[in-house]
Amino acid sequence: MKRTLIIGASSNPSRYAYLAAQKLKSYGHPIILVGRRKGIALGEEIHLDKADWKDVDTVTLYINPSHQPEYYDYIISLNPKRVIFNPGTENSDFRNILLNKNIIPIEACTLVMLSIGQY
Repeated sequence: MKRTLIIGASSNPSRYAYLAAQKLKSYGHPIILVGRRKGIALGEEIHLDKADWKDVDTVTLYINPSHQPEYYDYIISLNPKRVIFNPGTENSDFRNILLNKNIIPIEACTLVMLSIGQY
């Protein structure tokens, strides 16, 4: 299964990041939650720090492009295979940086990808 880091995680069940975490877990994908506020979502801790996680396959973004630059180096250091830009998070500057680092940027919805078997 694809270990997924969710940036912009939330403990609010009405947020798309929460719904994505829920669906990822239901499909058996291990998740790591990083957010701007501490909390618990689906029994998982929401981390505030940028820990050095190992074996991250996918990073899925739920943060505004204006907040993304502080995560550029961190995401690249994790060396994921891909980064998913969910609707509203599209960022051509970061997309180009990822391409130069041989990380696949995908503009798509994690929830839709899971539901159609394209995750």
